[in-house]
Amino acid sequence: MLYAIISEDVPDSLPLRTPARPAHLARLETLRDQGRLVLAGPLPAVDSDNPGEAGFTGSLVVAEFPSLEQARAWADADPYVDAGVYRHVQVKPFKKVLP
Repeated sequence: MLYAIISEDVPDSLPLRTPARPAHLARLETLRDQGRLVLAGPLPAVDSDNPGEAGFTGSLVVAEFPSLEQARAWADADPYVDAGVYRHVQVKPFKKVLP
């Protein structure tokens, strides 16, 4: 089943995100290589693809996992969690309708 992992950053998270980003991306690339990743990306703090020092307010990942518990365990092991980037992480079942 698909799950949406919706993460909310702490204020001024950019200095925390930067050093943890390579490990965070490596986990997403593994999901992609396994054919389980639908989409992933950050939520810019301003209306721009490149928010600069404004940084990000969170992240969204939609991926396939065998169960909600395994999706939560994957989300809990994110390097951004360990780095203190995320204030809150929500994991919800997701039903893709379009496209």
